[in-house]
Amino acid sequence: MSTQFTTAGCSIMGENSLMDSGEQIAKLGEKALIITGKHITKSGILEKLTDLLDDNSVEYSVFNDITGEPTDKMIEQAVVSYKHESCDFIIGIGGGSPLDSAKACAAMSKLDGKISDYCGKEIVGNFPPLVLIPTTAGTGSEVTKFTIITDTETDVKMLLKGNDLLPTLAIVDPSLTLTVPREVTAATGIDALTHAVEAYTSKKATPITDIFALSAIKRIFKNLPIAYIDSDDVTARNEMALASFEAGICINNSSVTVVHGMSRPIGALFHVPHGISNAMLICDCLDYVLDGCYARFATIARVIGASNEGDNDEMAAIKFIVQLKKLLKMVEIPSIREYGIDMDKFLSVVDKMATDAIASGSPSNTRKYLEKEDLIEIYRNAL
Repeated sequence: MSTQFTTAGCSIMGENSLMDSGEQIAKLGEKALIITGKHITKSGILEKLTDLLDDNSVEYSVFNDITGEPTDKMIEQAVVSYKHESCDFIIGIGGGSPLDSAKACAAMSKLDGKISDYCGKEIVGNFPPLVLIPTTAGTGSEVTKFTIITDTETDVKMLLKGNDLLPTLAIVDPSLTLTVPREVTAATGIDALTHAVEAYTSKKATPITDIFALSAIKRIFKNLPIAYIDSDDVTARNEMALASFEAGICINNSSVTVVHGMSRPIGALFHVPHGISNAMLICDCLDYVLDGCYARFATIARVIGASNEGDNDEMAAIKFIVQLKKLLKMVEIPSIREYGIDMDKFLSVVDKMATDAIASGSPSNTRKYLEKEDLIEIYRNAL
């Protein structure tokens, strides 16, 4: 049986690689719409990009109204700005939200109707050239064909997908992640780990994605605690940026499973950052589906050194969950209660969240068969 493998058109990687990318960016157009958030604007990172564009005679306009998880309204505003400023390509710089927004803006600058019209459908079109520059190590959005946008009318996180959403150019510069706050380092790092573990245990896993997934998992278990404790550790930051890239490639080809399916409704209804909502659920979700593929979870345990030589697959898989819990504790991931989500409200929307999660399709990629009632049980277990 044949398999298809896709990733970004061109990727430039390495410390200070942004400074080496001017000529590549200049080839893509005459005027860029830069999509980002206020933090990147204030941090000095945006200035590095605009100086680079100035040096390469590329005009630009800045749209920095991406706040938190992107919504359809933000995308509509970005599209208006893109057209009003007569831009001919788009640069997304920041965490997953600006990068996802840049993809959505590129698509909706050419497509008719509302963004919700394309939820769950394969998006196809001749979209503007797209440059994605991550400043966190976690989402992997710079190499995926997916974007997550919240529908403000329904409070549903819409999964939009299509190879035409892949960037023309991805620039992965670990030096841009050095100023990331500890809590963001933790959340985005666990997001990358979730990508890699879900891709490896997905029904859609392939021999190629298995290689990238196991590599990413090993890097994250080793380097995330270091990057969390010492934000200036360049080696750990480099390794985390590479792991995020690897994990992004994995989900681009093998997709995600139950954790992402269940975390999106929490993010949409309670406005929890994507990485945190994944991290809150990952142990309960994976523990519940462990018996669906003991062998694969056991392989992960062996790769990270969590199991002994004499352990059978079931015992090794259980030890992976134990090691995962230790990692979450090391980087101080809060529980749903500790985060401050209202328990009464959470319980009142469990049925809706489970329905939305099933509708997303992600849980169906899990090797253990899951129904809505299973997801309700996992949500309750996570409290």
